[in-house]
Amino acid sequence: MKYGRIAAALSAALALPLTPHQPAHAEADLFFSYDRPATYGVRTERVSVPLRDGGHLACDLHRPDADGRFPVIVYDYNAYNQLEAQGRAAAYFVTRGYHAAVCNARGSGDSPGRLDPFSAQEQRDNYDLIEWLAAQPWSTGKIGQTGVSYGGHSSLLVAVNKPPHLAAIIPVDGISDWYENTIYRGGIYSARIRDWQRAVAPGTLVTYAQHPLYDDFWRERSVKARWKDLDIPVLEIAGWYDRYRAAMVENFQARPGNVWLVAGPWQHGWPSGQHADPGNGAYLAWWDRWLAGRRDAPLPAAKVTSYEIRGPGAGAGWKQFSTWPPPGARRHRLGLSADGTLTSAPGAPAALHFTVNTDPAAAAPDERLTFQTRPYQQDLVLAGDITAKVRASFTAADGNIAIVAEDVAPDGTAARITQGWLKASHRFGHDRAVPVRPGKTYDLELRTWPTHYRLSAGHRLRVTVSSDDHPEIDSDAPAGQVHLRVGRGGTELRLTTWKDPR
Repeated sequence: MKYGRIAAALSAALALPLTPHQPAHAEADLFFSYDRPATYGVRTERVSVPLRDGGHLACDLHRPDADGRFPVIVYDYNAYNQLEAQGRAAAYFVTRGYHAAVCNARGSGDSPGRLDPFSAQEQRDNYDLIEWLAAQPWSTGKIGQTGVSYGGHSSLLVAVNKPPHLAAIIPVDGISDWYENTIYRGGIYSARIRDWQRAVAPGTLVTYAQHPLYDDFWRERSVKARWKDLDIPVLEIAGWYDRYRAAMVENFQARPGNVWLVAGPWQHGWPSGQHADPGNGAYLAWWDRWLAGRRDAPLPAAKVTSYEIRGPGAGAGWKQFSTWPPPGARRHRLGLSADGTLTSAPGAPAALHFTVNTDPAAAAPDERLTFQTRPYQQDLVLAGDITAKVRASFTAADGNIAIVAEDVAPDGTAARITQGWLKASHRFGHDRAVPVRPGKTYDLELRTWPTHYRLSAGHRLRVTVSSDDHPEIDSDAPAGQVHLRVGRGGTELRLTTWKDPR
């Protein structure tokens, strides 16, 4: 199978070189404008990297055309057989004094074996690759790793395995937990991922379905389960329009001492070519600092550099914070009212209901409930997640809840801001399913993906509550109705908001 043809299913096929140009960067942060001239040409050779079990990885090694020892970057380690494109992307760093190893994961391209994405075997192979590169006579022994999506998660996973010579990583659109971030969102299988499974790793269509609960199979593939071991310098590059933004924020929040977060107005994939592309400077500064030992190479001016977005296009620009959510962020409560409003004074207690949608087609009007605020009189900045405390009962022995938040413009057009989901039987966690008793009211807490979003004056916040959000989750809830408690003491939202103190 030609994995390169289907890589777009997860990595958006954005493995092209970062284009040198004057970037749109965070104010005057020298980290983003850092650069130095190219010094070397590039020479390339195919190598076979031995593994501890007798197997090997097929790699293209791109090296400066000069004698001497240089640090090494493992560039976008994935299963997509994109060695040529990745080599072009890595050339910028090779010409500035780095070796770049571009390799096919076991079971892809010319690397023999069975592909099992993010498994313990794949992690051991990555560990062995790093240590082999460190031992070569042309290597300084300082190794870094980067990659987007599959390659981003590989970078994080190998870091928590702690190979002695891995000095720093740059995961782009990486993951904290393969189960929660991709496969079972809120405990509900994601229809979005199946095309990727069929094309890249069809065996997972069987194995993933055999593990609907969070068990050791998933812990093996999780960074979250080993956050304590994520202790090297990490530069996370995330997109506020990306489906893995929650994971990147979680990684930062778990390890704020050694993780820096840059979150831009980007879709899934490398920022290259997207609005506010930071260019090459930040990547080079990071490698120069941690691999080459250049003390003049700056770190980011703040632990969090975030682009405040608005609507489906460009937003209000870059902001820098010491942490996330930003200092001074506040929790703002809104209740769901029986009249369909979203307000801080939700009125008398009441019950509304919607019919469960068992079809992947868009929900019909009776299969969702919608609530919205009055037009805001001034801008509202969301800087974090929206937590929904849902009070609901089900006519079946289980059910799904999907929360979708949207920005509604004065002309009625809407743009999705964020979303969150939960299978009711997973209300105590994903490691066990606790049956639902039909007719009993449950308190369910859902966290949406975080965002940094400016809701403009004159716009409304709209929230939809339903049982499905295809293709983000399967429409697999049993048929029936969901009864939602609203008004005082009923379902409410907690927004994380921020106001510039200046």
